Amino acid sequence: MPDDVPDEDGALLGGPGRARWVLARVVDVLAFALLLAALLVPHQLARLSPGAFTRVPVEALVGVLVVLVVPWRAARFVVAVAGALLGLLTLGAFFDMGFDAVLTRPFDPVLDWVVVSDGVEFLTSAVGRGGAIAAVVGAVLLTVAVLVLVTAAALRLARLAVRHPGAAGTTTAALTVVWVTCASLGVDTAPGEPVAADSAATAARDRVVQVRAGVQDRAAFAALAAVDRFRNTPADRLLTGLKGKDVLVAFVESYGRSAVTDPAMAPGVNAVLDEGTKTLTAAGFGSRSAFLSSPTAGGGSWLAHSTTLSGLWIDNQQRYRTLVSSDRLTLNGAFHRAGWRTVGIMPGVTRTWPEGGFYGFDHITDSRTMGYAGPHFSWAPMPDQYALAVLQRTELDRKDRPPVMAELPMVSSHAPWAPIPKLVDWPTLGDGSLFGPISASGARPESVWASPAGVRAAYRDSIEYSLSALISWVRTYGDDRTVLVFLGDHQPAPIVTGTNAGRDVPITIVAHDPKVLDQIAGWGWQDGLRPSPGAPVWRMDTFRDHFLSAFSPTTP
Repeated sequence: MPDDVPDEDGALLGGPGRARWVLARVVDVLAFALLLAALLVPHQLARLSPGAFTRVPVEALVGVLVVLVVPWRAARFVVAVAGALLGLLTLGAFFDMGFDAVLTRPFDPVLDWVVVSDGVEFLTSAVGRGGAIAAVVGAVLLTVAVLVLVTAAALRLARLAVRHPGAAGTTTAALTVVWVTCASLGVDTAPGEPVAADSAATAARDRVVQVRAGVQDRAAFAALAAVDRFRNTPADRLLTGLKGKDVLVAFVESYGRSAVTDPAMAPGVNAVLDEGTKTLTAAGFGSRSAFLSSPTAGGGSWLAHSTTLSGLWIDNQQRYRTLVSSDRLTLNGAFHRAGWRTVGIMPGVTRTWPEGGFYGFDHITDSRTMGYAGPHFSWAPMPDQYALAVLQRTELDRKDRPPVMAELPMVSSHAPWAPIPKLVDWPTLGDGSLFGPISASGARPESVWASPAGVRAAYRDSIEYSLSALISWVRTYGDDRTVLVFLGDHQPAPIVTGTNAGRDVPITIVAHDPKVLDQIAGWGWQDGLRPSPGAPVWRMDTFRDHFLSAFSPTTP
């Protein structure tokens, strides 16, 4: 046994020595449990079960072999580095579980830090600034604790193996036989949980693959972005089929297929859509609906918005950053080139938004300049109805104006879905102060999130509100110039949809002038505001080109 490996067994016989010996053995057991958990922890919440932790990790067998064969001074360094890396992989597993539960995908350690900051904003809206700060401090402490404790556990068990090489070697040999036998026979402790585990090695390999894929995707995306059939289209050949029309593109936050197909939510949402179809038809409006497949789910709205407007598949932050620093022609930019006044009504933007310049807006009105004096509704700075009223008041009611193309992300259906606004008479909106009692009497996020059923009900109610606000706006202010495109940006989190819900979102075009809808007759979209389960499904990145082609008929 090397001189610098302490032997704890010699003097620990009675009295205080006996107590210290017992304490040391307890610490050994805890170190073993922690290291085993770190080696076997799954990366999806659905796999978190006792069976996941009753397996034999091959990494532990290799680690003991290294400790027994390599001189201790070198082995100690190897074990410390391996322990730190295992701690990082364990933290990655926690992130993966969180991302899988909310965004239905694993965490990307290179690109996803912006999503982490959005998570902090969500916590602030859901539990308050104090609660969010406490959560961040707790997360930092947990990070440090995991790194330190996993590394310490690895070193402690390595010293134990060196002090008892015979027992360590015999145990490792026996477990190696078990591992090889179970691997050959495909023995599982639970479905999808093989006894012969290599979870940590697989996780490390997956991280390397993620980074490599990100590097390769940069070149692939550049090649895709270089192709744009509308890049050099002259202004007089763009969007001629919408000449003189006011076009609003409204993204309804978290409005996914589940809202119109899930039995727990669809009856209420579909009632709003069906009644809206009747109301708008009676007012002379027609509508067509279908589905788009979003590049994201559970969150990442900006990825869906940029995909829709750019005609490129933006499914990660690297692509987004590359896109907004380019000169890609967006749908907004096409309207701008063709002579429309392009505006962004951005109720969810609460600080400087440098990406706004990319889209081709003539003017952006954000939450700081909307004149709203009412309360926040958790994450949402203001109700959707108020944002629609701002569009009407500041842009559409102006006399002697050019046609307007507006983009409006609707945020009342953003999680945590409590409290939810109520529709009021449009002339009474004022500066939004009347929403004070509505917010005060609404449900609180902590009560809604006490159960999945409560979350689903609140989500459904928020979608019903946002859709009702849009329908009411068209019915109140729409005219022969009005063209509305409204769509979801992504499905809500799996706590609402369940697993394997897909990424489809509804999309609808509403117009008073029948000639507008005649130009998309070849799309095969369904009549009305509600797409049925069998409605056409397009990838979201194809919408820009479909739209420009349909309404720019002279474009080659």
